[in-house]
Amino acid sequence: MSAAAPTADAGGAAPAKKGKKKLLIIVVVAVLLLAVVGAGGLIMLKKKAAAAEADGDDAPAASAHAEHGSKPDLKHPPTFLPLDPFVVNLADKEADRYAQIGITIEVEDAHFAEQMKAFMPAIRNGVLMILAHKTSRELLERAGKEKLADEILRESSRTMGIEVEEPDEDEDAKPKAKTEDSADADDKPKKKKKKRKAVEPNPIKHVHFSNFIVQ
Repeated sequence: MSAAAPTADAGGAAPAKKGKKKLLIIVVVAVLLLAVVGAGGLIMLKKKAAAAEADGDDAPAASAHAEHGSKPDLKHPPTFLPLDPFVVNLADKEADRYAQIGITIEVEDAHFAEQMKAFMPAIRNGVLMILAHKTSRELLERAGKEKLADEILRESSRTMGIEVEEPDEDEDAKPKAKTEDSADADDKPKKKKKKRKAVEPNPIKHVHFSNFIVQ
């Protein structure tokens, strides 16, 4: 009876060892799976980081082309070309009025500024012709100064042989007397506006006033 007892203990120990081996295998497989998943996630993160870095490198170039003049490019600042001050009699009829105006033209680069200096007599002539047709009332208003800057920019551009886009004339803003002729004209089909031609990039960016005195 005593010899049968050890046999029973040995049989019970064998299943316990097999269970431990299975558990160990499961743990090892789980660790391997976690390692594989972790390595895959790390690779994906590296790829995303590289893609984001590439997009970041391209973004400034794209925004520089898309946003013209919205933000100053500190790495490539523009060139400012100051003109000698203008003193001109204005077009006021009721009194003698004159204006003393300092103008600085902002251009794309120093090379174009040097080119403009060769045309300076013609540019100054164009600016004087514009100023001579202004009244003190026009120049004292902010809108008048802004319109003057636009006109000087267009005139300077044309002098340099650059095609510029003309502003739209707001005909609706002009007061019109309602007559029979005008009523008949309204019934007639309106002519279609011609499509504007694409204009070339203008190296003349802005016109700034460094001094503005009207007396």
